[in-house]
This record gives sequence, C-alpha cells and structure tokens, in this order.
Amino acid sequence: MTTNRISLTELERGTPFEHRHIGPDHEAQAKMLAHIGFGSLDELTDTAVPDVIKSAEALGLPQARTEAEVLQELHGLADRNQVLASMIGLGYYGTFTPPVILRNVMENPAWYTAYTPYQPEISQGRLEALLNFQTMVADLTGLPTSGASLLDEGTAAAEAMSLSRRVGKVKQGVFLIDADCLPQTIAVIETRAEPTGVEVVVADLSDGIPAEVAERGVFGVLLQYPGASGAVRDPRALIEQAHELGAIVTVAADLLALTLLTSPGELGADIAVGTTQRFGVPMGFGGPHAGFMAVRDQFARSLPGRLVGVSVDADGHKAYRLALQTREQHIRREKATSNICTAQVLLAVMAGMYAVYHGPEGLRTIARRTHRYAAVLAEGLRAGGVEIVHDAYFDTLTARVPGRAAEVVAAAREAGVNLRQVDADLVGIACDETTGRAQLAGVWGAFGVHGDVEQLDAAAAETLPQALLRSDDYLAHPVFHQYRSETAMLRYLRTLADKDYALDRGMIPLGSCTMKLNATTEMEPVTWPAFGQLHPFAPAGQAQGYLTLIQELEERLATVTGYDKVSIQPNAGSQGELAGLLAVRAYHRANGDEQRTVCLIPSSAHGTNAASAVMAGMKVVVVKTGEDGEVDADDLHAKIEKHRDELAVLMVTYPSTHGVFEEHITQICAAVHDAGGQVYVDGANLNALVGLAEPGKFGGDVSHLNLHKTFCIPHGGGGPGVGPVGVRAHLAPYLPNHPLQPGAGPETGVGPISAAPWGSAGILPISWAYVRLMGAEGLKRATQVAVLSANYIAKRLEPHYPVLYTGPGGLVAHECIIDVRPLTKATGVSIDDVAKRLIDYGFHAPTMSFPVAGTLMIEPTESEDLGELDRFCDAMIAIRAEIEKVGSGEWDKDDNPLRNAPHTAAALGGDWSHPYTREEAVFPAGVEASEKYWPPVRRIDGAFGDRNLVCSCPPLDAYDN
Repeated sequence: MTTNRISLTELERGTPFEHRHIGPDHEAQAKMLAHIGFGSLDELTDTAVPDVIKSAEALGLPQARTEAEVLQELHGLADRNQVLASMIGLGYYGTFTPPVILRNVMENPAWYTAYTPYQPEISQGRLEALLNFQTMVADLTGLPTSGASLLDEGTAAAEAMSLSRRVGKVKQGVFLIDADCLPQTIAVIETRAEPTGVEVVVADLSDGIPAEVAERGVFGVLLQYPGASGAVRDPRALIEQAHELGAIVTVAADLLALTLLTSPGELGADIAVGTTQRFGVPMGFGGPHAGFMAVRDQFARSLPGRLVGVSVDADGHKAYRLALQTREQHIRREKATSNICTAQVLLAVMAGMYAVYHGPEGLRTIARRTHRYAAVLAEGLRAGGVEIVHDAYFDTLTARVPGRAAEVVAAAREAGVNLRQVDADLVGIACDETTGRAQLAGVWGAFGVHGDVEQLDAAAAETLPQALLRSDDYLAHPVFHQYRSETAMLRYLRTLADKDYALDRGMIPLGSCTMKLNATTEMEPVTWPAFGQLHPFAPAGQAQGYLTLIQELEERLATVTGYDKVSIQPNAGSQGELAGLLAVRAYHRANGDEQRTVCLIPSSAHGTNAASAVMAGMKVVVVKTGEDGEVDADDLHAKIEKHRDELAVLMVTYPSTHGVFEEHITQICAAVHDAGGQVYVDGANLNALVGLAEPGKFGGDVSHLNLHKTFCIPHGGGGPGVGPVGVRAHLAPYLPNHPLQPGAGPETGVGPISAAPWGSAGILPISWAYVRLMGAEGLKRATQVAVLSANYIAKRLEPHYPVLYTGPGGLVAHECIIDVRPLTKATGVSIDDVAKRLIDYGFHAPTMSFPVAGTLMIEPTESEDLGELDRFCDAMIAIRAEIEKVGSGEWDKDDNPLRNAPHTAAALGGDWSHPYTREEAVFPAGVEASEKYWPPVRRIDGAFGDRNLVCSCPPLDAYDN
C-alpha cells in the first residue's frame, strides 16, 4: 500500500479557514456557475463589476492563518493587556456574569446569531427577554415606559436632549447640564448639540439653577444620580425649579443604586437614562453595553429607538412585537429626530436576565455589599486623616489629598488597583460587585493609611440620606422571582431560545443585513478576561494588546476600503454615518465654506442617511431614483447645479440599495467633486466589494462600514454593532476623538461619537480574527461567492417571480429584489402572506418592502451552502404554486395557507374547518416532520399593539385567554 507524498509544510497548513466560512465548496460553485452561465468566479465578477471601479491589485493584507494560529496570536495580544482591579468608576464597573447567563446567552449562537425581531412570530423568545429588560428599567427608574435599549449612556443622554427639545414647552433656550455628570456624557452631548444649534451650558447645580441661566430660557436639564464624584444629593427642589421654567428634566441614574435610592420618577424626573453594564455585562474596554431610556407616559410615542410591546395573535393570545414600527428611520427619513435604528439586544438580554436570576432581593444584596465596601473604605481613610469630600455616597468616594493625587494613584497601581485622578488634589475611588478586602487594603496602603476591615465595618455608619431611601416595591412580576436555581434559569433560557429562529437553525436571507457565519473561533476571545475585564479609561500602558489589535484592525480596514484612516469609535452604523458627516462638515468649515450644508441623498437610500444628515446640521435634498434602480443622472446633475455653492456631500450606497453595481458611480463622484462637494459612500453593501473594489479609490471621500455585517460581528438579535468610519487623508483631522483618552483620535477631531474612546472595543477581536483568518484571497473569494449565490437565487427564481433590478450583464450584486406586487394585484396574496408562509417552510423571510414596497430583498451571503440555497429556492417556488391555487380559485382567497400563516402546533388541535389539510398547513413540500420549526404564535396583530401600547411585563392573568 502506498500513499501520495505530502510535505510537512502542507500538512501543517491544514484546512484553510475560508473553506469553513464559505458555504459552497468547489463542486457546488461549479454547479452554480454553470446554472447562471459562467465558467469561473473571476469570469462572473469581471462581468458583474464595472471596470471603472475594479481594484488594480490584490489587497495588501497579511497571509491568511489557521484557526489555531489566530487563537495563539490573540492569546499573545491578550497577554499584553494588564487587568488590574478597577476602581475607576465613571459609569464602568466590575461585575460578575452568572455563568449560566455567560454560557447560555453570550456564548450561545441561538441568542447571538439572531436578527432584529421584524418577524415577531419567530422572535418571541428574545422579545420576551427584552420585555423583561424594559420592565426592569421601568421599575427601577420609576417611569412607566422604557425602550428596548440604546447604544450607551452618553448617546442615551444625547437622545434625551433631543427628546426634551421636541416635546417640551420651551423651544429655544439652553440645555443645562450639572457639572457632576459623567465627563464622557457631557462630551458626547456637546458633539451632538453643536451642529444643530443647541447651546449646552455646564454648571454646578448643587445650589439650584443660576439666575443668569434661568433668564436665558432652559428647555432641558440633565442631572447625574449619584454624581460622577459619588455625591448623592436630593434633586427634588432642583427638579421643581426646572419644571417651573418649563424644562424637561432628565436624570442619568445608576440602576444598582436605584435598588436602594428613591427612583427618578418619584423624584419628579421626566426622563431617566443610563447604562445597564454593571448588571452582568463585562466592561470590555468600553462596550458593547445596553444603554437605557425610560419616560413618562406622555412621551412614550416619542421614544427614540426600539420599543417592545404586547399585542395579540390571530387566536387572541398574547404575543410580543416591536411596537410603533412606523417610527423606524427608514420611514421617517429626513423628518427623523434620531438616527437610531438599532439597539443593544444581546447585552440588554444579559442585563435583563441578570435581574431575573438575582431578583429584587439579590440585587439589593449586591447593592448593599457594594455600598458597605465604600463605607468601610471611607471610614479607614478618614481614620487615617484623609478627607472624604462628600458625606453621602453610594459606591464612589472622592478623596482630597492636596498635591498628592498622582502619587496616590501611582501607588495604588503598584498595589494592583486602578484609581481615578480627578485633578492634582482629588482622587476618585469606586467600589463594585467584585470589590474585595484585598482591594481595600491596597487603596489604604496607597494613601499611606492602614485599616482593619472588621473594626472599620463596625464603626462605619450608613451614608445614604434617610430622605432618599427607597420604600416602594419593584421587580414584583413573577418572572423576577421564579428562576433562582441554575436548573430553573437554564430551562427558562432554553425555552426562550427554542421559540426563536436564528442562524443556528437555518438561513436568514435578509437583504442589506448580511447574515453570515459568525465563526466560533472569532467569537471565543470576546469572553477572555484579558479582553472583557479592562476599563476603557485604564492607563494606555495597561492596554497594549488592545491598542495593537485596534491599530491593526483600523489599518486593515483602511486597506480593504482604500481609505487613508479609519476610526472604530462609532458603535453602530448610524453613528458611523454621523461621524463621517461631521468630518465633512468640519472640513468645509475649516476651509471657510460654512455655507456648504446641502446633503444630496437618493430616494432609495436607507432612512438613517437622511436622519444622520439632519443631525449633522445639513439640509437634505432628495435625488430621484430611475426605474432601473440607479440614481437618476439628470436629476442628480440638475440638483448639483442648483446647489453648487451650498453642496456639502452626496450620500450614495454602493452597490445601490437596489442590489446592483451602478456603472456610472465614478462619473457621479466626479460631478460632486467638481462642484466642491464630498462623496459619502454608505458601506452597508461592502460585502459585494471586498477584494474587488475600494470605495476610497473609485471616488469616495468617506464611508462607514458595518462590522456586524461584512466583518462577522453577530447581529445579536438587533445589536451589538460597530460602524467604523473610513476617510481620505484630507478628512482624517476631523475624525472622532475623546477627552479621557488622547490616543483615541486626532486633537482636531469633532469630539466623541460614543461614550467609550474606542466604542464597542470588546467585540473588535471578532473582525480582527475574520480578516486574519481569511487573508486577501479569502476575503475576495468570499465576496465572489456572495455575488455568485445572489445571482444563482435570482436565476432560479426568475421564472416564478420578476427580478426587479439588474446591472451589467443582467446580473445582480450580492442581493436581489423579487417583485410580488403583480401577484398581489392578481390574487390578493400580500407580501406579508408570503413572508409568514415562509415560516411554515422553516425560513426567516427576506427583507420586506425595502427599498421598494411589495418586494422581497434577498441576500444569501457566502456562508450558506448549496443545499440551503436550493431549499430556500424550492420553498419560494412552492409558495408561488400556492399563490396560483389562490389565483385560480382552488383555494379560498380569505382562507388559505398563505393568509393563515404561520401555523402553530396548537392550531392543529381540535376542529379543523379550513378548506386545506393539516398536512398542507404545516408540512408543505420539502419540510421534514423531524426537522420542523414550530412558531410559538400565529400571525400577530400589529395595529392592536400600537393602539393598546403595553411595554412592560403584563400580569400572568393577562395570559388566561
């Protein structure tokens, strides 16, 4: 017996990761290419991609490495981070993630690979989890309506500023911020306020609103409770004074402190904002974390972001859905007051489950322990002659050591503890859930004092003001009392996950959303302590591994896109848009062109483009889209000429929102540049370009990228995301920066876009690993297979559904749009009917009615294998045959499997009065009984839920019907 000789080098190489990431193997690719009439991937993309944008050479990236090698390299980077006990505070705290939540939520693909719950019938698990989150926030803040999470505390506060201006009685005046608010929050608000003409005033409000400020008018006030210094003050008189001036009052609150302190709602606040990070979510060098906002009832329908509500399904049973979806930004567009179109779902689920697992008693115990450590620490410092500035505090102390602050902080660092130097005389010290006796000893030693914990514990008095102690109940709903044992919690999480459809079940062919593989190797490092437990304001010397990873990722993203500089600070695509537009605005202003404020946007663009432009202080002018899906060249040139002197920027998505490679993109860019404007290439569809074309080289000046799309960060049920912004050299001086970390951006930058210096740094190892695993050739092949898969689906479905738009050679890019409108007109079967019927076939529907009403936009990505692509095509073809039965009269137009979809297991019981069989309902062609996905509810009545807005957990007796 002989074997072919293979070299050791070849054996060491192993299976290239791209073969794990790309679904169709070589044989499958050959079949797909033959079906659409091409002999190779290169031949296909040479035809599909216009010559004028093609990259001249391969991407200059390091050679691809194996999974084992990349993990080893990441371990090396992690080892360069130094994780000290963090007592810095400022909104970021050590926390203990219960392992049952870590393993079964954060590390579970059933939770992290799901998409935004736009198809609520197959999202009931995560919607229930989000309702738990909303209930937790509403109860603790004492305000009745909470959203389903925002990006972080800083942006939540900025959204509160905008909300205050919109709903309050005072339409002019200033936004007043107490000086004891978190510095990063103040900075984010200032960044957001300046382009829209809002004046921000920061003042010490401990003695009330200064008369000179009151005289100018105040539309909103922001307070921190407890303050950044740790001070706990009673704000009732201040809130009353603000209300007398007609101002809306926002309280930025610490949820853990609110388990012991009177809620903002009871104190009189109109809005509460903050972060849920310390409820079991690792610091992650700044994110991702779920911010929150809760409001009084009268502001519920004006909340930015997403809101989970309770409705009913077709059988009248309670069911959850996203409420008020018409507020989503693709509808509000240039009339939007916020560009938030996402959330932090995965992190909100973790925080909500932390409250479910601990319950009110457990949370109070954690809070009391945290507070007690702070009290004992303060007692020891006072006994040693150190002045503690405030008598009332929850977890944070400010110690006065004249001229010695730097010395104390350095000594604490030597003892393994990070403190915060406020100035030359003041040191901030924050306790949290993870604080132990060793940290107290280290801090005392740094101040040059010694203490006995037991003696000091006996001597330390309570420091929370009696008048502010909380007396009302909270978290009374049974969900916060039922799951104390790990067994019970494990089963609850499994029950919720089983209700949902995520990538671990099958393909999610959502156009524009790029639901591709989130490889385990890429995900694993996120939970390593060296990445998860680092405070974002830790000294840069302790974060060398992180900073190297960030620098390399920024450089590699710049290489991929053809830009000169990338900032990864924006923690969502919408925030990347805002950062890019602010850079354009700052560039024009630096050149003396303040009049350049017009932003041209094609009518087909996603609504966040227009919303971001408004937030950046620009005037939106809409450009028509032609019948072929391309930008109407005549209308574009006419509007360029009309606004030539005022033109700031053109925002264009490429490939177009209609899923085609527009051939005239370089001429469009040239025309805008000739008029003195800049070109913003929206990077939402970058998965069709990587390795084939670079926006920064075919005419773009600035782009945001979606790392939660093209670069494999999972969608997490609707968040987290990362939206880096890439720019050419002339815009680089105007990228985001941060007041607490000088290395996070240029000194001339526009200010922080996110609360943390490097945004959601904790999930950047995912994209770093993806690029490292794939290399230049792997990334290019991934793009080519994405284009191949989309064209294969388009070709298979074309005989049954019209494909609405095509580009060069009759090809689509990485997604295709099929038109259901003629079928609806002929048969009455709606786009909703098709989407819900796909659930019976075991699929998540493609993107509905965007960018064209009555259509489905399908994006298969490169990760789905041929078997799954064919299963989807077979389902769509079978549904087309079902539509024909309705059209021919064989099935009743009002009582058929499409109109009644989806069908639950419960619907099969009892009498069956439908004119089609049970088998036709739940086991249509191609569906195996043993592999059947059963939706937990029937079709949900959205209008009922919007009319009867319920946004927290209803009592159990509400489910009796």
